[in-house]
Amino acid sequence: MFVSLKLNFRTYNFNTKVEQGNALIFDIIRKKYVRLTPEEWVRQHLLHYLIEDLNVPKGLIAVERSLVFNGLTKRFDICVSNRNGEMTLLIECKAPQVKLSQQTLMQAGTYQKVLNVQLIAISNGINHIFMRLVKDAKAPELLSELPPFEEWS
Repeated sequence: MFVSLKLNFRTYNFNTKVEQGNALIFDIIRKKYVRLTPEEWVRQHLLHYLIEDLNVPKGLIAVERSLVFNGLTKRFDICVSNRNGEMTLLIECKAPQVKLSQQTLMQAGTYQKVLNVQLIAISNGINHIFMRLVKDAKAPELLSELPPFEEWS
């Protein structure tokens, strides 16, 4: 099982189990065990990073929710609201073996058009891209890391 695959995060405590030959991991937001795929391994690290390192309240995090763009139903990986209920951060997760590409950025950009977030993160668990969209700027501002939740507007 790839659970021992070391990602570019600090170590977090996860609850995992095997049922009927399937590896499962407990999702602290959805409050249930979900199938442990490589992408889910990355998603769970990011959820713990948000909660434990950036102090994001669990109640402001949405995981794998649907949205509609140009009549097509899509699913974002993680979206976080600020305390005013405004969607602020969108995170697109990829499996560790998937390279972050222009296509990944375009996918996140599509979701951003619907959700109107100011912060975007893209991660495959090894590499991370953090961006802030600044009004009237020609390009997003690249960030070395996401700011703590208290600094989000």
